[in-house]
Amino acid sequence: MLITKLTLNNFRVFRGFHEIDLTPSAPIRDISGEVPGTERPIILFGGLNGSGKTSILTAVRLALYGRQSFGKPLHNNEYTEALADLIHKGNSTTSSDSAYIELEFTYNQSGEENVYKVIRSWKKGKLDKLKLEQNGQIRSELTYDQCQGFLNELIPNGIADLFFFDGEKIAELAEDESGYVLKTAVRRLLGLDVIGKLKSDLNIYLKKQGADLLEQSVKQQLDKLDEERIAHESKAEKLREQANQKNIEITHLSKEIQNLENDLSRNGGAWAETREQESQQIDLLLKEKVELEKQIRMEMETSLPFALAPNAMKSLLNTIRAEQTLKQKQGFANELDSFLDTLKQDLSFRLSSSAPVAMEAINECFGEYIKDSSTAELLLDISERQANAIDYQINQNSQQSWIRFDNARKRLAEVENLLDHVSENVARAPEKEQLQKIFSEIRTKDKQKQALIDDYYAILEEAKLELRAALETARQIQKLHDAHRENANKNASIENAQNSILLLDKFAEQLTHSRVKTLENHFIESYKKLARKEDLQLSAVIHPKTFDVELIDEYGNKINRKAMSAGEKQIYAISILEALGKTSGRKLPIIIDTPLGRLDSHHRDKLVEFYFPTASHQVVILSTDTEIDKDYINLIQDDIAKTYEICFDGKSKSSTIKQGYFWQSATQEAV
Repeated sequence: MLITKLTLNNFRVFRGFHEIDLTPSAPIRDISGEVPGTERPIILFGGLNGSGKTSILTAVRLALYGRQSFGKPLHNNEYTEALADLIHKGNSTTSSDSAYIELEFTYNQSGEENVYKVIRSWKKGKLDKLKLEQNGQIRSELTYDQCQGFLNELIPNGIADLFFFDGEKIAELAEDESGYVLKTAVRRLLGLDVIGKLKSDLNIYLKKQGADLLEQSVKQQLDKLDEERIAHESKAEKLREQANQKNIEITHLSKEIQNLENDLSRNGGAWAETREQESQQIDLLLKEKVELEKQIRMEMETSLPFALAPNAMKSLLNTIRAEQTLKQKQGFANELDSFLDTLKQDLSFRLSSSAPVAMEAINECFGEYIKDSSTAELLLDISERQANAIDYQINQNSQQSWIRFDNARKRLAEVENLLDHVSENVARAPEKEQLQKIFSEIRTKDKQKQALIDDYYAILEEAKLELRAALETARQIQKLHDAHRENANKNASIENAQNSILLLDKFAEQLTHSRVKTLENHFIESYKKLARKEDLQLSAVIHPKTFDVELIDEYGNKINRKAMSAGEKQIYAISILEALGKTSGRKLPIIIDTPLGRLDSHHRDKLVEFYFPTASHQVVILSTDTEIDKDYINLIQDDIAKTYEICFDGKSKSSTIKQGYFWQSATQEAV
């Protein structure tokens, strides 16, 4: 396996998009073109504490193993919260609600090299999504669980723990008194688990052979039960196949429905859905428009014109009032004039001598009173009833007519705007007949999909019942076997199978001893390479059952690991890891986070000079400036392919990755 690229987006302290090239460089060539040295496997990351070094290791493990990368079983809610904690938070302006990781690597299987890309993405409050690319093609046929299972088969999590680690993990491995982690890894790496599988198969064979030697009645009973079990299992398997087929059909139908809905949308289906309603709305609006126009015309024909010329109407009312006053004066003058004749006669009779003087005075006063009114001309000459009617029309009816006209006018404008908008929607929408076929297909396929879903769950339930029946039948068979086991006589095949099991036990024991011996030799070789001079006389013993490693001094005394310093334990554990890698023959990258934190200067020198350059074909080191310093850079310069510096910005609360290493610039890398 070779990791070629790691991409981070809003992951932990890394805000935004970061793409990191992790490909080791080709061997160094001299002037003649020869290759005097070896390949340069080291990818060196430098960063201060808290800058994001551990995030690189966490990202690789999370990309490959998902929830298993957290080191403990997590329920969905716990896993969702754990994923949310990995999304970049930053400050209030740079926080995000989603993140993703891409890990690209090459892997050789059966002599064929494939390029894989793992894409794991998630959002706050949601579980992650997983995609797998192989040689540039998305493996879309794989579900989330199938993708994860495929990755687990390529690189088992238990094995990866021995290749992707930090200083604390190394110390935990060294202090593991139970040896469980080491034992599991050794069995997988050395292939000892295959022997256990073969023993299990032989036991199944013995059980079947033992059934042939039972009494005829018991044998018949067993045969019947076994037939029932096989029938139940066969039926359950067929039902599962049917359910899988239904699921495939459901997925296929869902895609077809999605395609039809896309076609519907492209052809104006969104408008077509409301076309009929909007057509009806147009009819209603047109009717309302006609009524409003009719109402406006009616108002124009009645009292509305009075309200349209308020100044003229005011002048008209003033004229009418003046003429009414004038007519009153003229009527009074006519009546008074006829009364004067009677008054003259009465005064002449009563005032014989002064009557002419009195009449002259009366005539003068009367003449003065009617002087203006007698000469004034009536323009309108309307009756009082007509004047009151006009006054009522102007002051009452016209105002009410204006209110009705104004409301109708505003509503007419709204109706016309609505008509324009709805007409545009109707114009966008195709005729119902044009999309009827698509609508019908969608409805038909929706019904088919629902029927398939119902069938799918019904078939699954039936398969569960068949499996329960098969399990119950298997229990009955096992009870019969247990009850009549003592009556079964051994024949040659049974004896051979039993002897094979015994031989397998011995073979496994001898193979374990052989492999453990090889592991011991690799461990001693690695440990002496990394240990200080005073420890070079030590030897090691690995227990073949527990796989626990014991150090023995030159006097044959066992060295208590608990009494070892933190640095010694780290060298001890690293030696185990290197020995396991050599013994297994697996070619996996090694990623080490802060590898020198617990070591003194002597152990650091050994580790940098003799372990990092040869640990694997690809070694990713995540270091602080005090671990891999200038002297160590010069020591392993020819083994370094790439250097990166992780820089943390306190203002944005995020880190960026640039080429170079602390005091180095990008142009000062090894070439």
